[in-house]
Amino acid sequence: MRRRHGRAGEDLLLKVPVGTVIHDADTGQVLADLAEPGQRVMVARGGRGGLGNTHFATATYQAPRIAEKGEPSEERTLLLELKLIADVGIAGLPNAGKSTLLSRITAARPKIADYPFTTLTPNLGVVVSDDYSFVVADIPGLIEGAHEGLGLGHEFLRHIERTSVLIHVVDGADGDAQTILSHIDVVNNELALYSEDLKDRPQVIAVNKMDLPEARQNWPAIELALSERDLDAYPISAATMEGLEPLVRHVRQILESERSRQAAMVPEPESVIVPPQIEELRVEPLRSGAFRVHNRRAERAISMTDMNNEEGVNRLQALLRRFGVTEALEKAGVTDGDSVFIGEHELVWGDVVEEPTSRRKTRRERIAKRDEES
Repeated sequence: MRRRHGRAGEDLLLKVPVGTVIHDADTGQVLADLAEPGQRVMVARGGRGGLGNTHFATATYQAPRIAEKGEPSEERTLLLELKLIADVGIAGLPNAGKSTLLSRITAARPKIADYPFTTLTPNLGVVVSDDYSFVVADIPGLIEGAHEGLGLGHEFLRHIERTSVLIHVVDGADGDAQTILSHIDVVNNELALYSEDLKDRPQVIAVNKMDLPEARQNWPAIELALSERDLDAYPISAATMEGLEPLVRHVRQILESERSRQAAMVPEPESVIVPPQIEELRVEPLRSGAFRVHNRRAERAISMTDMNNEEGVNRLQALLRRFGVTEALEKAGVTDGDSVFIGEHELVWGDVVEEPTSRRKTRRERIAKRDEES
């Protein structure tokens, strides 16, 4: 007896960018967040090969006429969502100068124009400060109601979730000081409505366009109001590069502190993430005289059973009893002749569930029968 089994399915690996979040498209459940290079996740299990007849041999039944079919592979519809991996996010209202700032502190060359929503997709750049570097993302402009998907806010908020520090750029010449403070409140309110985590994210306010007289006039009142809120604020001009070095240096200090804190809290990522399989057993009445069984083990057992083989069907009956399916159906009110759906198969109750054959009687039953005959 060579105890062979059928061939198992081969692995199928699909490469995705770092930062991909994998959702079950039917339930919306997050299966994995591949935020680290080299991580893998098993989203669907391949079927194992069926066992040959020698695997079912016993001391009292040495030549079983039964073999399993191969197990079907799992099928699942997935939704893949990319969230950019950036250390710092540049946020703010449209046309505040976010893209200009990115182009001045990195080598990135985003589209820049004098109208709102110039940036339609996030742009990435790398800031090098002495021997320290970090990735900055310029996010599409935010408007009121962005947390509900208005404007391009859904794009902004989705990508900014991963950042450790926010540079909040505000146009210092867009109205008086009170108006500019209200603009800051609009963005911060959208952050809070979208995520409590974003609400508490370290943030530096960059009051831009200090090359304009209106911005210089507003700055003292803005600085005083923000200091009362315990917010760090820097006057800058992205156009002339005024004040950018102190801003970058301060952001670097915050980022270094955040990286140290996060490294102490986060364990080493698993190279392969295997979502746990839930062995749910649930009987769903479909209509009068029909039931559906939800149970992974029962679905796998029936898919690997040759329903034309009497011994295979007998084994399936024993497995359904062992898994608790028989008892669950009886509690649900199943009667002879009812249809029972398990996976892709429809069974007729009464034809499937019957007493075990004599070969499968327990040791206690065999001893009792022998005593009766003696």
